[in-house]
Amino acid sequence: MIGLVYWQETAIKLAVILGVIPVTSLILVYLFLFKMMAFMQSRLGPMITGPHGTLQLIAEAIKFLQKEDIHPDNADKHVFALAPIVVLMSTFLLYVILPAGPDLIVEDLDVGIFYALAVSSLSALGVLMAGWASANKYALLGGLRAAGQLIAYELPLVLATMGVIIQAETMSLQGIVHAQANFSIFGLDSGMPFIFTQIVGFAIFMIAAQAELTQTPFDMPVAETELVGGFHIEYTGFRFLLFFMAEFGTAFAFAAIASVLFLGGWSLPFVDPNENWLNFVGPGVMLFKILILAAIIFWVRFTVPRLREDQLQKFAWKVLIPVSLVNIAVTGLIKVAV
Repeated sequence: MIGLVYWQETAIKLAVILGVIPVTSLILVYLFLFKMMAFMQSRLGPMITGPHGTLQLIAEAIKFLQKEDIHPDNADKHVFALAPIVVLMSTFLLYVILPAGPDLIVEDLDVGIFYALAVSSLSALGVLMAGWASANKYALLGGLRAAGQLIAYELPLVLATMGVIIQAETMSLQGIVHAQANFSIFGLDSGMPFIFTQIVGFAIFMIAAQAELTQTPFDMPVAETELVGGFHIEYTGFRFLLFFMAEFGTAFAFAAIASVLFLGGWSLPFVDPNENWLNFVGPGVMLFKILILAAIIFWVRFTVPRLREDQLQKFAWKVLIPVSLVNIAVTGLIKVAV
């Protein structure tokens, strides 16, 4: 930003991120939780509050803010209060490195994808804090389940990105976008997204992201039929709203990362990625790709039944991790041969 000192530029970037997270959560909740799920179940969803129920989320937020902030008598009050902030902070940090155009990024880190995967795992700490501090056996069991699940699926999530990193020869998310925009095959400079060469890695990434989000069929940490509400069973009011916002904000962030890694992010085929007008068109292109991937995530959530805990762990360790290692080996061999 020309003419601004560092602290002014940083303050503006932070304000943008703080505003983007609730907006992205609202978009996903309205489109998929309210409308797509309603359509799949042959009903309308919210229709009264605002045009086609568009203001229903505002009403829900006001309702949560009006509720009393309570906690169990035996809870560790400080840890209990801090847990949802830790989870939301993990989501907040993910948005720092998401590119939306040639110049539209808060911080283009050389190790951007490594940073994204590292900070996304911080949510496990907040979930454990919530489960332990609630002084509730269901909450504690949900927190332990979440920690075990996140640990198991963090590895295939990381391994799924390795094929992209090998092809792009960079861990910068902007660099990965440019690598796909300049990708050539059979002498044709097509700007082909990596999904065509990394379809296996894409499938593994989406499955692991579904588990990281604790979405069905990987929703054991909050299984209503077993744990009532899981790690956030004792939370109400605005603290529960923070958990809710973090869940959908993280879903948007993971869809954004997947769009950058496998769909070319904000770039367009046969278009020079250095064109300045992409700073205006890029966010729309990026949003379109994100919504497609988010639709896949929520379609699976609304249709696939929950796995058992042993099935979840076996699927990660015996299927996803071996397949991802094979994908890395094949990608490396092709890279060296070509």
